[in-house]
Amino acid sequence: MLFTDFKNSIPKLQKVILGGVKEQFRLAPSYRKPYNLTKIKASNPTLASVLILFFPDEHNLTSFILTKRANYDGHHAKQISFPGGKKIPNDANLVETAIRETKEEIGIQIKSQAIFKKLTEVYIPPSNFLAYPFLAVLESKPDCTTNYEVEELLTASLSDLFKKDTVQIREVQTATGSVVKTPCFVFDNQIVWGATAMMLSELRSLFAFISLK
Repeated sequence: MLFTDFKNSIPKLQKVILGGVKEQFRLAPSYRKPYNLTKIKASNPTLASVLILFFPDEHNLTSFILTKRANYDGHHAKQISFPGGKKIPNDANLVETAIRETKEEIGIQIKSQAIFKKLTEVYIPPSNFLAYPFLAVLESKPDCTTNYEVEELLTASLSDLFKKDTVQIREVQTATGSVVKTPCFVFDNQIVWGATAMMLSELRSLFAFISLK
């Protein structure tokens, strides 16, 4: 999708009703079971947020940023995700969390006005996180600088979400060390699975809906 077309589609995207947990679970690991968000929220999970940041590449095609986590002693080491993290007491809200974490992890400072929609929250059992994904837009390709939490920056085209060979079944290692087969997105042979794939699944349904209008 050309970036100009993407920007023109934002008002429509803002009106589209989200697919929710149903769309998330099209790309969920097979061992995960659908959950009730109301019950999850009542269980006092750790709140977090991530930013799905869209920008024009050198060909004016709409792209977004992914991060490969550094190797650390934690549940999500080496996995591919969006910039983001848990809410801290100084954050006024989860939008502020997403903005702060994006600045810390990849060196991009955005304004809250750049955020145009929130996707459905995704529960992440290994870390007990309830992650809120926000969609934001930049007018040009950003100059990123990563911190210690990020091993590598990746970019993917929005059109990649709709390619037939992007969704595959691959073997991955879970937080417990077991190896399972799971549906995932594959961008340049990089496997995107788990919570990030669930977010992308709902995102894909969002764009698929407006493309039919």
